[in-house]
Amino acid sequence: MPGIKKNSPLYYIVNTFMLVAGAIIAAAAIEFFLVPVLILDGGVTGTAIIINQLTRFPLGILVFLLNLPFLFLGFRQMGKRFLARASAAMIIFSVFLEIFGKLHMPATDDLLLATVYGGILLGIGVGGVIRAGGCLDGTESLALLVNKRTSVSVGQFVLMCNVVIFTFAGIVFESIDRAMYSLLTYFITSKVVDFVESGFEQAKSVMIITNEGKRIADTIYTKLGRTVTMLEGEGLISGKKVVLYCVVTRVELHELKRLIRDDDASAFMTISDVSEIIGKHIKKKKKIKKTEPDVEAAENNV
Repeated sequence: MPGIKKNSPLYYIVNTFMLVAGAIIAAAAIEFFLVPVLILDGGVTGTAIIINQLTRFPLGILVFLLNLPFLFLGFRQMGKRFLARASAAMIIFSVFLEIFGKLHMPATDDLLLATVYGGILLGIGVGGVIRAGGCLDGTESLALLVNKRTSVSVGQFVLMCNVVIFTFAGIVFESIDRAMYSLLTYFITSKVVDFVESGFEQAKSVMIITNEGKRIADTIYTKLGRTVTMLEGEGLISGKKVVLYCVVTRVELHELKRLIRDDDASAFMTISDVSEIIGKHIKKKKKIKKTEPDVEAAENNV
């Protein structure tokens, strides 16, 4: 958040507001635009909507229950801070799904309007939650785990899951047009999330210039399971420096910023979009050796 000092009270207030507001906006998009015309969100929420339509079990409770296993996965991958933010966001999201669901106030019965405006609102809500360090759908936690063990990217895995969910919904509801509208909503939502996140793509390359290269590299490897490339650099005024380069997913970026801020507040960091990654990579965590890590430029895949 530009103009706000990190770790200041105002920073935490704005961060919390963004997380709460994002969860509420996402719930409004689901209940006022998508559910009334049987258009699905992707991932866990989409699965919950299908079950809700078939069984009439409360949607908010379904969303929370289905997300519980993924919260555990997220905790394993991202740590306690992510678990706290994601849990708070999902609880608020689930509560407001129930509140808005009881109002029975569809914004429109036009499929195209519901698709476009529902997708935009959902993207704003999800983007705000992610920017605040939280998560509304556990699919990305599972995607991170799959990504670390295979060559399938986070975006590819989420897209494959959603295509299966939308196809199943089209068969169950005997309406293939709903599946196509749902897929269109997913694409609109993903683009709006990127916009809210200021170009926050599925993959980001991060370059860190620091005096604490070995310690930060070990922390990134231990906490996020990401290897880094270590280079030697020299500042015109500051002298010898270590330059670290790594690639992370959008969900991991918030946690990476915090780790670097805690380890070396004076570190200089740049973040760039990654359009394509080519090359072999190592994703499985191994025991960290005490010797200086080798340069592993080809291991930074997402």
